[in-house]
Amino acid sequence: MLAYYIGLMSGTSRDGIDAVLTAIGDGRDARVIAHHHRAYPASLAMDLAAAVEQSELSAVTAGTLDARVGEQFARAATELLRAEGLSPGDVRGIGSHGQTLHHAPDAEPAFSWQIGDPFRIAERTGVDTVAMFRQRDIAAGGEGAPLACGFHAARFAQPGHDRAVVNIGGISNVTRLPPDGEVSGHDCGPGNTLLDHWVRHHRGCEYDADGAWARTGQVHPELLQTLLADPYFQRPPPKSTGPEHFSPAWLAARGGPTLVAANPADVQATLAELTAHAIARELVRPGNAPEDVLICGGGARNGFLLERLAIALPQTRIELTDASGIPAEQVEGAAFAWLAFRTLHHQSGNLPAVTGARGPRILGCVIPGG
Repeated sequence: MLAYYIGLMSGTSRDGIDAVLTAIGDGRDARVIAHHHRAYPASLAMDLAAAVEQSELSAVTAGTLDARVGEQFARAATELLRAEGLSPGDVRGIGSHGQTLHHAPDAEPAFSWQIGDPFRIAERTGVDTVAMFRQRDIAAGGEGAPLACGFHAARFAQPGHDRAVVNIGGISNVTRLPPDGEVSGHDCGPGNTLLDHWVRHHRGCEYDADGAWARTGQVHPELLQTLLADPYFQRPPPKSTGPEHFSPAWLAARGGPTLVAANPADVQATLAELTAHAIARELVRPGNAPEDVLICGGGARNGFLLERLAIALPQTRIELTDASGIPAEQVEGAAFAWLAFRTLHHQSGNLPAVTGARGPRILGCVIPGG
């Protein structure tokens, strides 16, 4: 029997919250019913960007941000319910990823910090809310990310087909869905995060629509090789990362005088090539590229980036997840609706082969909404 779940997702681009209403039956039968995007108020987006770039936050700053983000997540969910004419009793659960401030799976001790007070979400919506998904996997020795791979497998795997799902958010990640064998996945490196930073700094735009500005530039070979020399790209999985690593400071330090001297449009083209190259490298890591690659995330709408990826994977068919029934911007939100379903049915949500955890774990904590 199908039941409604809402997934709430805000990625490392910090542009706002995607609320995705999903009807789920047995876990494989997951259908997106509706989607609502709530943009962050400009002041909150600026405060989040500043917080991510700081190595230390005061308790007051962190607590206030947690509350403000939680209110925005709750509003995204209630606006979706209102738009669809649903009451809280019509929805079994909400899965909230939260807003990542810092992801440090290699720290001692390892941790990952997502804000967006889930108690406020449960209180404002009246719906049971599942949150803090990454922490249990990390406690079990895993990376805590990526967590959408199980949903990708449940929704997009096809018997007899060698497929992959690539999510291009602020960070890019890949899920390999082999025709036989174990699902695998990990973060590739930067997705949109450096592209968005560079175009914002030089053009005053939030993002490079369709990669139009990058298309006017030329890839800078020396700069590309300098960026690709970062040890993260050579690390074997399991591995995960975030904008705290691939940050504007990282770009400035890695790029050095070459970055300063380069034409800004050439840098944008090079950053798109960096994203495409990092994804392609991880897709061929098992020894062969998949037959099909399904693209999701905000980067799916960057035509120039997808052209570069197609050049890097000439034998692979590349298409958006739209063709498989879920629009590209809605996949990750649907994944956290699915993870809420798993938790509320006492089923594991992580894939140890992906995260490196010691075993399957039921993820998150449940805050009753009633």
